[in-house]
Amino acid sequence: MEADLSRAVWRKSSFSNGNGGNCVEVASLPDGGRAVRDSKDRQGPALRFTASEWAAFTAGVRDGEFD
Repeated sequence: MEADLSRAVWRKSSFSNGNGGNCVEVASLPDGGRAVRDSKDRQGPALRFTASEWAAFTAGVRDGEFD
């Protein structure tokens, strides 16, 4: 079952300066996972990650895996 994102609280990175740049928004899900969407297409699709998938992704970011 897909999470209902109609009441999700979305947030952008603090590095997004509001100039309409390419940004993603992230919302916390009730099960501890996260949803990610394109800030320029808020009605478009969102990617959903479980809590463990999100933890692995953010650990990879911190460790420089995607540099």
